[in-house]
Amino acid sequence: MSDPRTTRAWPHPEVVGDLASLRAAAPLTHCITNVVVSNVTANVLLAAGASPAMVHAPEEAGDLAAIAGGLLINLGTVTAEQGEAARVAVAAAVAHGVPWVLDPVAVGPLPMRTALAHELLERRPAVIRANASEVLALAGGTGGRGVDATSGPEAAVDAARGLAERTGAVVAISGPVDLLVTPGGVVEVPGGDGLLTRVTGAGCALGALVASFLAVAPDALRAATAAHAVIAVAAERASGAARGPGSFAVGLLDELSRLETPGR
Repeated sequence: MSDPRTTRAWPHPEVVGDLASLRAAAPLTHCITNVVVSNVTANVLLAAGASPAMVHAPEEAGDLAAIAGGLLINLGTVTAEQGEAARVAVAAAVAHGVPWVLDPVAVGPLPMRTALAHELLERRPAVIRANASEVLALAGGTGGRGVDATSGPEAAVDAARGLAERTGAVVAISGPVDLLVTPGGVVEVPGGDGLLTRVTGAGCALGALVASFLAVAPDALRAATAAHAVIAVAAERASGAARGPGSFAVGLLDELSRLETPGR
């Protein structure tokens, strides 16, 4: 994909094409995620054109992961049972060739989720989606203030490159400009709006959207780029008519559903 650093990522023809593919396939996306954002995540996936499923029981998580198009593991409100479901789902996804995303929410200061994140990293996610402090924590640092980053994206690029080399994952660092880091370089996805940080679950839903795009895009970098670009342009459009965070959250869903693709 040509580098979006010098042009807007929308309407980049590959991004538009990948969104059209997602809408045509409506990939089943298995989300083991934060209970605070499950509804938001499901609605974002539906608005974009994917098919969400939230199955957290260890007894079922592997069965669903085996038939999904993509899997999200989000550690936002992880419990012992949900951690076991994550292990089972990732094992099934790896065994069946299903690509998966790790969103290591608040790793660093919280020991249980930090240990689980490091354990899951050994199963080689296709994409790691995190803020800068979470990336630094995965690389051995202390992390941020709960879910809040205390470092900017540029500060985490070297750590992200090391994670990418070690795991084979694309490391997506969220920020005013999202940075998608691979061993070979960095792709910047501009856009979005500050209101994304004023509503619950936008970043968590983005991780799920990456998992959906993994089911249809030809590689992980392209999937991550498409998901970040789609959220960025929808957020920009939603912010124009928003009166505040509440109307923005609704508008984001509307704009996701209205994004132009061939035939629409």
